[in-house]
Amino acid sequence: EAWEGAAGLGEVLQPSSSTPLLQASPSARSFQLDYEHNCFRKDGAPFRYISGSIHYARVPRPAWRDRLLKMYMSGLSAVQVYVPWNYHETLPGVYDFTGNRDVEAFLDLTAELGLLVILRPGPYICAEWEMGGLPAWLLWKPDIILRTSDPAYLAAVDSWLHILLPKIKPRLYQHGGNIISVQVRCWHLLGSFRAVLGSEVLLFTTDSTRAEELRCGTLQGLYATVDFGPGSNVTEAFGAQRRVEPKGPLVNSEYYTGWLDYWGEAHASTSAAWVAQGLEDMLQLGASINMQVSPFLQLISLAWPGADYKDQYKPVTTSYDYDAPLSEAGDPTEKLFAIRTVISKFQPLPVGPMPPASPKYAYGWVALQKVSAYPEGGTAPAWHCSTGQHPSLSLQYADLLDVLDVLCPSGPIQSQFPLTFEALKQAHGFVVYHTQLPRDVPDPATLSAPPHTICDRGYVMLRKEYQGTLERDGQTTLHVTGRAGDTLDILLENMGRISFGANTSDFKGLLGNLSLNSRPLSNWLICPLAIDTAVQQGWPHTALPKSSSGGRVGPAFYTGTFETPGIAWDTFVKFPGWSKGLLWINGFNLGRYWTRRGPQQTLFVPGSVLHAGRLNNITVLELQGAPPTPLLLFLDRPLYNRTLGRSTTATE
Repeated sequence: EAWEGAAGLGEVLQPSSSTPLLQASPSARSFQLDYEHNCFRKDGAPFRYISGSIHYARVPRPAWRDRLLKMYMSGLSAVQVYVPWNYHETLPGVYDFTGNRDVEAFLDLTAELGLLVILRPGPYICAEWEMGGLPAWLLWKPDIILRTSDPAYLAAVDSWLHILLPKIKPRLYQHGGNIISVQVRCWHLLGSFRAVLGSEVLLFTTDSTRAEELRCGTLQGLYATVDFGPGSNVTEAFGAQRRVEPKGPLVNSEYYTGWLDYWGEAHASTSAAWVAQGLEDMLQLGASINMQVSPFLQLISLAWPGADYKDQYKPVTTSYDYDAPLSEAGDPTEKLFAIRTVISKFQPLPVGPMPPASPKYAYGWVALQKVSAYPEGGTAPAWHCSTGQHPSLSLQYADLLDVLDVLCPSGPIQSQFPLTFEALKQAHGFVVYHTQLPRDVPDPATLSAPPHTICDRGYVMLRKEYQGTLERDGQTTLHVTGRAGDTLDILLENMGRISFGANTSDFKGLLGNLSLNSRPLSNWLICPLAIDTAVQQGWPHTALPKSSSGGRVGPAFYTGTFETPGIAWDTFVKFPGWSKGLLWINGFNLGRYWTRRGPQQTLFVPGSVLHAGRLNNITVLELQGAPPTPLLLFLDRPLYNRTLGRSTTATE
């Protein structure tokens, strides 16, 4: 039999005494498969890893060391690392490996801390990341077929791999580094991996335990691993691996310690006891395991959360807390200590204490006061609230349509019919589509979009007055009245390209024409918006046209400043009474809030974003309607699990 049941699985780390072990000379470094003894061999000795996933692109660089050290002190011997292609090649041939994107510095830090690396370089990574890591500019060629043998796709992939893989090669274990294995997604890419990395590196695949996925996903000559979560029958799950790999180490490459959240659904959670029991069951069989230990979204902007497609479009929340053993803020949880206890039964833990949770501060209520309340040339007075010392935050606002000259400095593009984001070469964010009513509409007329043409949300303004929202897989009609020549503007929001499921060629914007009582509208002026760029350059704090009267409806910017009481600690910001929008602090895009849909009710603000002892700039883009008295509430803990449900109303 290819597989002899649980008893045979339990012996994988006990080589037969009648068979000589493979030996490595003291100077040789090797990481290999031993099919005869069903194990890995590191420098000739039997080896199994206990690993955890960490997404460097979702962690601010100042926190890299803290998160990795906590993983090491948990008893992990390795980390699994994704490399998002679109995070580094932002435009064709334009690469960014600086700052938070310095993957080489991250890998070097893992080596410094004594952690091995299992690398998953893509090009497709899923990871609930925008388009699964594939760059949106691939869709500039509208007929491209992603993740296939399409020559245009493979040429772009090959070009990228020949930039990335030379950075990886000197960090392979065989060359003195700490990368022990590398995932390959499909056979079309195998030649590039072998050509650059050489023949000695251990390449692997990973698939679910379903027979059809293993049949399609495994590649001859590459080691096949599986993934499954708590609650699975471990013997049966590894039995699926044994059907495609009769010999060799048992490997679960993705043991799910939690799960992701979608907007409008309950916060996912998985019990610590359940996770710990599944881990212990696998370790008793001698398996090597990688856990989804520390995937959490911090600091990285709205561009990167992806979406799933499961009968409908399901965008992922800003927070990637995942109910993981290390929280979004990097704090050890009950689940982490349960995992650590299990690991201690099988191998010694590192000596020393677990690093503590980072300090948090509830800065409290911050009132967004009207600028017009202060005398001309005066300054906002400091005030104190019950939770501590908190200067007031002065508020100004600008309707988005009034500042298109700032947000679209190159001016509008004229087109008879709407153009997609991709046709405009706009990867992320927002685009304004502007036209005029072609005739008088004294009685309510139906403004409608064909199915699957609003990608993903459209905020409709008539005469610059907010009318409601059109939504992918949701409401696609509104009723309007007006006169010939009245302006009609639709602000289209990209909520994240699909990273898993069908329709991975996920074009954004208006994919078809809007109609008024079934008659198509035409003569569009289209403005791709560069909001992130403007905010990073200091706008709108440098100039805003008017002060707020409160309770604005429709897309508008609100801004102000606040000062912390001499510290810059992590915090969480809540948006009481706000609807949906985005937050920037000191130019950093902290992502979307969507209080009306949930479950996420707070955004994490890393202390590394804040200034201690000087003013911090806040910018909010509210898309539907700010509260009459705009307030932000800074807390010392997150609020994840408040779901108000998905409705089809135009105001949600």
